[in-house]
Amino acid sequence: MTRGPTLPAHPLPYLPKPLDAFNAAPADEARALLLHCLRSLHWSRRLAEHRPYPDLDSLLAAADEAAYDLSPGDLSEALASESLPELPEDTYSAAHTALSAAHAAYEARFGHVFVIYLGDCPREETLDRILEGIRSRLTNDPEEERVLAAEELRRLARQRLEQLLRGAGPHLPAAPPRGATSHNGAAPGR
Repeated sequence: MTRGPTLPAHPLPYLPKPLDAFNAAPADEARALLLHCLRSLHWSRRLAEHRPYPDLDSLLAAADEAAYDLSPGDLSEALASESLPELPEDTYSAAHTALSAAHAAYEARFGHVFVIYLGDCPREETLDRILEGIRSRLTNDPEEERVLAAEELRRLARQRLEQLLRGAGPHLPAAPPRGATSHNGAAPGR
């Protein structure tokens, strides 16, 4: 059997990466995307103004630095839009009651929602990790707790940013999240 000449390889068309789309997006779109990760206008403006980023690691490093530089007002702004972590659907109602009571005590003591990064927590341990975190952090003084809450927000923002820019592409989510403390990014609102 005789074969015809082989065709030259055709290069695949260039498909922009999510980071490329983020770098090229208008400033207001970039800030809107960033607000899905952390609801701080200062943080989102700072990251959007310093584009383009050569790679995702550079953007994540800049996001960390900007999170470390949040003023008390910026931190309050970001904490105000967070909500309790989402529990697995099969969680008993008594567990929801226990979590609600623990969170009410936390919010009464510190004046903001409890935030915790759960990215490395197995789903079946979510409730225990949240309750343990609230109970242990209730003993903190307010300033110590603000430092811990800021660190948890930084970790959450980093996780959300990675998910958005390593994920499905440059499309913005439909609405800003309220409290992405679940395993998969943003949790539903309060």
